[in-house]
Amino acid sequence: MYDTILVPTDGSDHAVRAAEHARYLARTFDATIHVVTVVDVEAAGGAFDAGGVDEAFVDRLESEGERTVGEIESLLDDAEAVETAVLRGEPSEAILEYAAEHDAELLAMGTHGRTGVRRYVAGSVTERVIRLADAPVLTVRATERSSASDYDDLLIPTDGSEPAAAAVDHGLEIAGRTGARVHAVNVVDVGGLGATPDYTVPAELLSELRSQGEAATEAVADRARDAGLEATTAVKEGHPARDIVQYADDNDVDLVAMGTAGRTGLNRYLLGSTTERVVRHAEQPVLAVNARDRTEN
Repeated sequence: MYDTILVPTDGSDHAVRAAEHARYLARTFDATIHVVTVVDVEAAGGAFDAGGVDEAFVDRLESEGERTVGEIESLLDDAEAVETAVLRGEPSEAILEYAAEHDAELLAMGTHGRTGVRRYVAGSVTERVIRLADAPVLTVRATERSSASDYDDLLIPTDGSEPAAAAVDHGLEIAGRTGARVHAVNVVDVGGLGATPDYTVPAELLSELRSQGEAATEAVADRARDAGLEATTAVKEGHPARDIVQYADDNDVDLVAMGTAGRTGLNRYLLGSTTERVVRHAEQPVLAVNARDRTEN
């Protein structure tokens, strides 16, 4: 499934942790790793630098970029194959273009999470890459729970929709290669059902949504068991992003795999906004699978 893994790096601890996960997955799938950093000359020179930047300044930026990718390359010294590049341009555009040109099947990126949302996630590099990349994007924060050890427990949130199915395919493939236990979870979005805060959701509707959730999670669990994997299911009522993150913490999950688009009905929760919240707050790596092509077909 993954022959080429792209690791964009900015030299942060989060990017280093993402590279460690890329190394683990490269070993698992016998993949080639590409490490890139992006030199944004315009941003580095300053928006109000009317005189422009000289060649020496650009050379310094590229030398810094070479050191940045070199540090990651040294971390991957036992990888089967590693390629590096220093790119120029706007970071998200350069990353997406490189991924397309080299047929990357997976991107692994560090994210600054809660304390860097405005600068790095929300409306910025990682969020844009997640939204626009054709390949799945593995986002990683450097936390105690995100160490790149074996994947023993893998969480797949699902609502049974076609976009969710794209993440299921990737999650089960990784679980199959690593022998991870699969956790199929559905969250009935109680908060999204009410027109007003004091609205009480009818019991019949909750029962129907729980039944749909049970069917969706059991379908994933059945596929996992057919592949010889251990699987467990859970249906919860609450707030999707918060409860997904909480479930991952409570069950020592090593990886969350989820789609970036979902149903448009009452049980909608695999939307970009939910995935982005999970990316920001999850202690574990999150594999965000863009099912844009499936939803447009």
